Amino acid sequence: LPDQDGKEICLQDMKGKWVVLYFYPRDNTAGCTKEAQDFSAFKPEFETEGAIIIGLSKDSMTSHQKFIEKKELTITLLSDMEITVHKLYDVWRLKKFMGKEYMGTVRTTFLIDPNGNIANIWDNVKTKDHAQNVLEKLRSMKK
Repeated sequence: LPDQDGKEICLQDMKGKWVVLYFYPRDNTAGCTKEAQDFSAFKPEFETEGAIIIGLSKDSMTSHQKFIEKKELTITLLSDMEITVHKLYDVWRLKKFMGKEYMGTVRTTFLIDPNGNIANIWDNVKTKDHAQNVLEKLRSMKK
């Protein structure tokens, strides 16, 4: 998938590293902003542990560029406008809001080990302390 700068990113190219792959609904919304800012704040600690952080939504590259610039984010954001990868990871699901049902992104984080295997999944994520919890899990799994 393309990142915010149009560079194609493939998880296969990241073998040998830990990857935090998190799916989020939309740029510039309160919860998604908090999550992205928290992952950006902890990015140096994740890098110390040999991990890469990648956020993924169905927003466009342009939207990601503006989001990164406006919120001073330091992480990579991928654009999955066709929701192909969302479906592969089963995060495009039926949601409910104010009595209405619709298809949308369920906030989910995957911790992928250096061999490319999913080591941990956080489903229906609440953003408070999430980045820190992922970092702690990564550290415990590396021991």
